[in-house]
Formats: sequence, structure tokens, C-alpha cells
Amino acid sequence: MLASVARLVVETANLTDVVGRLAGGLRSVIAFDELHMLRLDRAESFTSYIAGADGRVEVIGHRIGSTDTPPSPRDVETRSKLVCTIRQGGHVRGATWLTSHEEDAFTEADQATMDAVADLLALAIERSGVRERENLRRDRIDSLRQLLLTMAGALDVRQVFPEVSTVIRGGLPHDLMVLTSWGDSGTSPRVYAVAGAKVTDTVVWDPVVLNDADRRLLQRDAYVISDVETDLTPDTALGRLCTRFGVGSLLRVPLPLGTHIFGSLFFMSRDVNQFSDADLDFAARVADHLALALSHKELADAVRRDEEARQTAARLEAQVATLSRELEARGGLRRVVGRSRHWKDVLAQATRVAQTETTVLLTGESGTGKEVVARYIHHASRRSGGPFVAINCAALPDQLLESELFGHERGAFTGAVTTKPGRIEQASGGVLFLDEVGEMATAVQAKLLRALEEREFTRLGGNRVIHAEVRLIAATNRNLPDAIERGAFREDLYYRLSVFEITLPPLRERTDDILELADSFLAEIGESVGRPATGIAPDAKEHLLAYAWPGNVRELRNAIERAVILADGGLIRSQHLPVSSAGRASGASALTGALPPGGVDLSEIERNLVVNALTRARHNKTRAAKLLGLTRAQLYSRIEKYGLRDPA
Repeated sequence: MLASVARLVVETANLTDVVGRLAGGLRSVIAFDELHMLRLDRAESFTSYIAGADGRVEVIGHRIGSTDTPPSPRDVETRSKLVCTIRQGGHVRGATWLTSHEEDAFTEADQATMDAVADLLALAIERSGVRERENLRRDRIDSLRQLLLTMAGALDVRQVFPEVSTVIRGGLPHDLMVLTSWGDSGTSPRVYAVAGAKVTDTVVWDPVVLNDADRRLLQRDAYVISDVETDLTPDTALGRLCTRFGVGSLLRVPLPLGTHIFGSLFFMSRDVNQFSDADLDFAARVADHLALALSHKELADAVRRDEEARQTAARLEAQVATLSRELEARGGLRRVVGRSRHWKDVLAQATRVAQTETTVLLTGESGTGKEVVARYIHHASRRSGGPFVAINCAALPDQLLESELFGHERGAFTGAVTTKPGRIEQASGGVLFLDEVGEMATAVQAKLLRALEEREFTRLGGNRVIHAEVRLIAATNRNLPDAIERGAFREDLYYRLSVFEITLPPLRERTDDILELADSFLAEIGESVGRPATGIAPDAKEHLLAYAWPGNVRELRNAIERAVILADGGLIRSQHLPVSSAGRASGASALTGALPPGGVDLSEIERNLVVNALTRARHNKTRAAKLLGLTRAQLYSRIEKYGLRDPA
């Protein structure tokens, strides 16, 4: 029965179906009247699933502390109950229990069975939560795309504000959406647009005089008020507005417009506890999109060819694009996965350097996860609230790369019809990630070095000095010291970039992480292909561990994606993988063949292995010892034995 429950959890995504089918399976081993499962959704709400004898499942949602009538007791007279807490790690996810109209209906053996069932239900709840979070992420990305289409060509946000509210409800449910703006004086806010309610009272649109409590609310960044009645003073302007519309809870984000704040965007619900801090990031992205439309209106109302107004619109458009990429990146597609010693060393170094403003150079083979580590450093730093702007230096021609980095003025070259801010400006307050920096032309290297040293630069075709308030993280799969010797890379730029260098190990040195990465990719890819694979068969795991992975983590992900498609909902087997054990990375196989007729010199073989390890580790004794499976003391003993003190 437990094996069938395990298969049920894996094969069934809908919790209602899980509870219904579980009740049918349990009746073969335990006699009961009803099966109940309670899932804690948030701290203030839960969902109850009740499966009766007729096989139907009733789903009841309830918010703790609400004035709604709580779920009513069942009509079945209950004399016995068997209750199990559903836990995952140290967290309580809910509970499950059986009821019976018989006295002493359940035994200790039944309790043990239900404890095991509760553990499996924890997995079902977690799987359902992952699916719901992924659906929410997709809904929010779709909402932002639809929002751009809704606002395209609209110069006045107020004309399309109801449509904007309708589009956004898919990613952030709400009853009302209110946009406020500062008046001409800049000290008296007023309601600018309302969606979700018909406003006949003209007083709503008038500017309001602020008191101290109002000013404190407006000086805060983004915030959530879970219960307006208890958490908001009724004599404030916002309190009176909430009373006017019957609001129970709200979420507020400021709406930036260039260098100033246009006003505030409020998402309101007539119920309490409808918003959480997890919704703030998405709401801020909506505000950025609305700010883009508002900037277009300002351009239409002011002088259309005013240079400063056009630059404001360009900066806002770049900011919206950057932050939209950030929202999609935070959905889990670039998670930091791994538990091997090499990978933990990398993350330990990244954690130490994250809290500083030091420039970081990430080195390693292609596909080892340099951008993943760069984003890890960004999100662990004090600049995590700023943008993360990435540019691939190898993907652009020299002149285009210079324009992308530093921006250009209108007329700077053929085709430059408008002024365009560069990536350094877009990354202001955040991180600029230069991928494949070793491919950058020497002319661009010189200008980048000056920007790093002076913290300022000028756009192509311009003479206005712009301050560069960015942190730089660079990455390369090239050997930069060799490039310096060939004259392909500036030595002074190298020392400026390599203040703190982190070398990422290839996947063949992280064999402990291969299966964990494969499982992570399997979970990510499964939902997007229609029929996710149920798992990885033992023979496929052996192939994954035996292969050398010259393309590293990127190649592994591509291999899993191909295998998921070929498996068509079943187990991934070795024949589904585009790899074979012939690519084994271990050098041991080369040493286990037949001995030559003349025998071998073990001392010479050992000396060569030590030399190769030191060369590969660039004479880092700790890394060389790890490659050889020795302690540092054992490595020093062999260095002394073979006279390898001289780096040559």
C-alpha cells in the first residue's frame, strides 16, 4: 500500500486527486469513515481536503482570523480519530487524520502506517507548492508581457488603467488598483487613476493635505498592510481612502519616474491578509512598466525633441528590460546546486567577497557556472536590490561592444538615430557582469580600464562625463597570463580585474554533484516538456558519473533535456543519454592496463603525477593535494623527495 502511495505522489500533481485516490487505497488496510488532510498555505490560511466513503473530495479554504464562517463539523458522528502531523524537515506543513463512528477503531499499527503516509503526503504538498510557485512565476511573466502590449501606443495611462488592472490580476490578485501622483507643488498628493471601483465622489480626486503619519507612510519604500482596520490610522489620507473603498488590506510600491517619484501604486483587497512581502518585487516591476508609459505622456505633453526628456525615457526603458530579466532569473532557472568539496570552496570564497565592493574575476572552463556564481555574489551583496546587467564580450564586434558598454549619443555613428545609455549606466547601483572578458579588443580594454580607475566615462560621440556607480564581476575561460604574454590582453587591466580571483572547477572534478545537478535539471525541465520523466534509472546514473563532461554543467543540462524528451514520461535510461562511459574522465583507467615487457619506474610515474598536479593547480599546494588525493603534508613530502621546490 505504501509503495502505491509513493507512486501516487509521484504521478499525481493535483492534491485533490491525491487525497481521493489515497482514501481508496487506505481502505484496503485500515477501516475508517473519512480521510482528512489539512495543508498550511501561509501563516494565516489553510486548505482542508475531506474524502468521504462515496469517494468524493471536498476542498475547503479558510483564512485564520477572518470573520467568515469556519468549516462546519461533518454530519458523521465521530467516536475515534487517528491524527498525524505532516512535517518536512523542521517545518509543519499540515496534518492528516482518519475518523470512524466506531469506538477504539484504530490500532498502534494503524498509527505507524499513517505516520509513513504523512511523510509521503509532505512530498505531495511540497511538489504541489513547487508547481504552484512555478505557475505563479509564469503567470507573472505573462502578465508583464501582456502589460506592455496593453500600454503600447497609449499616451495616457488613465485611459487603459482598468485594462492594466485586469491583466495584472493574473499575477497579483486584487480588488482595486489605485495610482496616486504628486500635485504641481510636489507636496500634496492626489488620486491619479482608479480601477475596480466606480468613483462618483469628486472629493476623491482632490489634492490632500498631509499630516505627520501620512509623511511617514510616503517616506517608506514598498510595504504591505495586512489589516487596515488595526494597522492603519483612520485619520490619515490613506486611511480615509481605504474607508471610502472598504479596503481590508493593501500593498504599496513607489512609482519612479526618472530622477523623481511620480507617486504611489496601490494594490487593494476588501479582505485582510491578501498580500505578502513576496509580492513586492512583482508589484515593483508593474510600477516600472507604468512609469514607462507615464514617461511617454510627459514627452507628448512637453517638448518632444527635448534631449533630457528622451534620455529619461531611454533610461526607464532600459531599467524595465533589466528588471524583467531579473524577475525571470529569480524563478529558479539559475539555482546554486552542489555539495562537493570543490563547489563548497567556490561558494565559501564567493560568500566572503560578496559583502565587499571588490572586483571579482571568475575563471574556469566554459559551462562551469560562472554566471551562476556571479549572480550568487550579487544577491548576497549589499547591491542585491540593484540591477544585474550581463554582457557577453565575445558575442559583439569591437565597435558594437564599446557602444553597448558605454552608450552613444545621437549621431555618434551611422545608425545612431537616438541617444542610448550603455550597460554601465544601466547597472548603476548594481553589478555589471562581463562574460568572456578575455575576448575584449585592446582598444575597448583601455577605455574600460580608465572607467574602472576614474569611476567615470563618456558615451561614444559625447563629451559629458558620466559617473560609473557599478561593481564589476568579470569571467573568462581563457588563460589571461598567456594572453598578456601574446599581447592580446592588457596587463594593467588584468591586475585591476583579478583583485579577487575564483577558479571554478570543471564538472569532472565535481562528480559528487553530477546526480544532484541532474535531478535539479530534471525538475526544472519536466514541466516545460508536457510529460516529465519519472526519474533516472541506475544504468543512466552510471553513465552520467562515468562521462568526462567536456562541456561541463551546460552540457549536462542539455543532455538531461534531450533525455526527458526521449523518455516520454518514463524513466531516463542510458540509451536516452547522448553520452557514454567511453568519455570517462578518470585517469586511473590508463594506469590499470597491462605492464610493459620492461616493467615501469613507479617513482618516475609518481613524480610526473605530482608535477602535472602542481602545473594544473598553478602551484597552489592545497588544490594540487586535492587532485592527488593527498594531504598537504603528504604533498610537501613528495615535493621534497623529488626536488620540486623550484617552480620551473
